[in-house]
Amino acid sequence: MLFPRAGSAGELWPPVVPQFKTLTETLYNDRKCFEQGSAGCRHGLLAYWISSGGAAESGTRIRVFDTTLRDGDQMPGIELDLEEKLYIARLLDELHVDIIEAGFPASSRIDFETVRRIKREASYARVAGLARTSPRDIDAAAEAEADIIHVFIATSDIHMKYKLRMSREEVIEAAVRAVERARGYGAEVLFSAEDATRSDPEFLAAVYRAVADAGARYINIPDTVGTATPWKMEWLVSFIRKALPEWVRIDVHCHNDFGLAVANSLAGVRGGADGVQVTVNGFGERGGNAALEEVVAALHFLMGRRTGVRLGMLTRVSKEVARVFGVQLPPNKPVTGLNAFAHEAGIHVHGVLSNPATYEPMPPEAVGNRRRIVLGRHSGRAAVAHALEAMGFQPSKDLVSYILEKLKEHAPRLKKVDEDTLQRWVEEYYTSRMRSIGAEMGA
Repeated sequence: MLFPRAGSAGELWPPVVPQFKTLTETLYNDRKCFEQGSAGCRHGLLAYWISSGGAAESGTRIRVFDTTLRDGDQMPGIELDLEEKLYIARLLDELHVDIIEAGFPASSRIDFETVRRIKREASYARVAGLARTSPRDIDAAAEAEADIIHVFIATSDIHMKYKLRMSREEVIEAAVRAVERARGYGAEVLFSAEDATRSDPEFLAAVYRAVADAGARYINIPDTVGTATPWKMEWLVSFIRKALPEWVRIDVHCHNDFGLAVANSLAGVRGGADGVQVTVNGFGERGGNAALEEVVAALHFLMGRRTGVRLGMLTRVSKEVARVFGVQLPPNKPVTGLNAFAHEAGIHVHGVLSNPATYEPMPPEAVGNRRRIVLGRHSGRAAVAHALEAMGFQPSKDLVSYILEKLKEHAPRLKKVDEDTLQRWVEEYYTSRMRSIGAEMGA
């Protein structure tokens, strides 16, 4: 349902994206796209999506800044060693994220070495190192050879009063000194105002203007404790965008404490951000961060934006990072989860088997996932017939009815009906049929 937004002169929210229907239906209806890539697809859409991450008819190119190795590594209970960090970094580089925030060089030797090693090994992504405004932090990031020195300081009243114990003027002075020092090393400087969404907007704009004047051509607007709403995030990014020169690039960095990180990231893009900061699977402190695979898929399939990400790798990277972190992904994980394209209910299965676009918002193949037809007590005749055909059986009306009865009787107890179970039921059906025929002949 669409609602007029307050103060928007009747503008509808959420935005209507007319190309979404065109993109999805074109891919689903032209089946050769999946079978033969660009050679078999008259539009070449699938090959374009999977090879370069672009979306057909897409607009602005959005920068993808991955902070799995820094913010994600701060997830409680997670301790990655150097080799694990390097393995994930290689995956991210192959995935074609634009920037890998490899660590906080001043915080540990592992982070320092991670930044330096990834900088030397990465063939696609640029490498960022985090730094507070202290000279020691900035010097460490520069010594680690980071392409981008990511300088941050808090700007909310609560942080300035209780954590920094600094005045507004002192915060601006510290930010400017840090940017100037980092610029002195010849590195690109990214400046983040920590807790931006709880900061006074006018003061926040003043801080960003000051660091831009000092040479920071790249800023980040973090929702540090996840308290922003999409409409606030869009407004704030738009406000900051208008307060800064056009050449200043803007990222948004959203935390998931209220489950809004992905929505807030998209709202930030709608407000004028040209980059998103994300982690694989949303890994991070407390409730986590905006999930890379969800944000990227939504940018492509819902907003018609482009990224450099290789969409077809999303599921593999999601699963590999979860394995290295030692975290079990929930089956209903959007985009890359086991159930993201799984269907059991009879009405859904019938629709998907007729045209996948009826119950799938994007082609599973485009994000490296696959469709699964699951049998259970909610299954209908179409699902059973499909499963039987996939196993090489002729789905006669009587056989399908027999399997449906078995499902309704046993599925709640079995929880999972696999091919072995289905095979056994088919054998039972034919054994019973043979007995009936034998009894009729004997009579």
